[in-house]
Amino acid sequence: MIDKKKKRSISRREFIGKTAAAAAFTIVPRYVLGGNGYTAPSDKLNMACIGVGGMGYNDTVGVNSENIYALCDVDDERAAKAYNKFPKAKRYKDFRVLLDQEKEIDAVTISTPDHTHAVAAMMAMKMGKHAYVQKPLTHTVQEARKLAETARAMKVATQMGNQGHAGEGARLINEWIWSGAIGDVYEAHIWTNRPIWPQGIDRPKENPVVPSKLDWDLWQGPAPKRPYHPAYLPFSWRGWLDYGTGALGDMGAHLMDQPFWALKLGDPISVQASSSPINDETYPQSSMVTYQFPVRKSMVPVKLVWYDGGLRPPRPEELENGERMGDNGGGVLFVGTKGKLSCGTYGRDPVLLPKAKMKDFDPPPKTIPRSPGIREEWIAACKTGSPTTSNFDYAGKLTEIMLLGCIALRVADKYTTLQWDGPNMRFTNLGKANRYIDKKYRHSWSL
Repeated sequence: MIDKKKKRSISRREFIGKTAAAAAFTIVPRYVLGGNGYTAPSDKLNMACIGVGGMGYNDTVGVNSENIYALCDVDDERAAKAYNKFPKAKRYKDFRVLLDQEKEIDAVTISTPDHTHAVAAMMAMKMGKHAYVQKPLTHTVQEARKLAETARAMKVATQMGNQGHAGEGARLINEWIWSGAIGDVYEAHIWTNRPIWPQGIDRPKENPVVPSKLDWDLWQGPAPKRPYHPAYLPFSWRGWLDYGTGALGDMGAHLMDQPFWALKLGDPISVQASSSPINDETYPQSSMVTYQFPVRKSMVPVKLVWYDGGLRPPRPEELENGERMGDNGGGVLFVGTKGKLSCGTYGRDPVLLPKAKMKDFDPPPKTIPRSPGIREEWIAACKTGSPTTSNFDYAGKLTEIMLLGCIALRVADKYTTLQWDGPNMRFTNLGKANRYIDKKYRHSWSL
């Protein structure tokens, strides 16, 4: 008989945690549980989705293999589509209240504007919850470093939402470069069609009425308080220094990801930027940022150059007249000692240049495990402890590199080459640039 004094109930979270390790060794066939494709309710994670309008809606639907337990958004109008699709989910405006009250949550998706990514992810991880955060991971360099450290300490499953990282193109680029298809890569060029929102503008002077369904104070979160204006949302916040990270932060997670992974990049030793005029409110209309990276094990030093706002690298002479470089959204060009390799946005359609070389190219074996999808990787990791490929260790360093470029753009003397000490997280030759490594949070907000 069972000793009732020793018997106790356990929560879902305890059950999932205690059985996750065993999942790698004991697999119960789905037909035993209830037929092909059947998922027992006890196998589902309780998901809280923070920021559910726009891309947040896609992220919410993207994890609906699980139990969408709670939805959180500061704008009822933007969130209405998600509210209607998941009518049984609990609703919140403030993610801090949600996380404090809903103890049964296992994992969170965070698809808010950049300036609130870190505070939401940090709170969730400190409570032992798995975290999926839209790109870019954070708004500042220090936030990226701290999130990576906390994810390691808490041993939670993490992933950044740069979906191209899960694609076939990204893996082919790595395998081709690692096999020596273009020799030693000493240069990489990255360009984007962003910004597709206003930049290089001043703060609006009008003070229109806040929409009735929007909590403007919560939307601002940890950012400095200012009057509401439709110039900031629902999408144009990306260009404002207090809220977004400009074209580099928006698309760098997709485009810079290709050389970061393939060339095994770590901390750069320097970064330098030039741009159209920039003010204290928004990023410039166009910019060019140059990074220098040192030797990495068997890889030679490499120069990486970022272009946005209509700027592009010189057209490779290997391209035939009429051949497109990259795609409509942008692209990456790798320059090696034995040739060049180009791809489009998200690593799409990689090709050796000139393209005639592809006829005789014998691709190397596919050595990198293929991904079921950026969100699917993360869900599996939450349940079994399996690895994710854009976890906060990886995504944190990628985000740091991107945001160093944003800092270089903000330095008054844009022609100063900033020397970066990665381990100590500081610029060594221009002290005023260090103030942008982190930021102050508004009262009642903290990391």
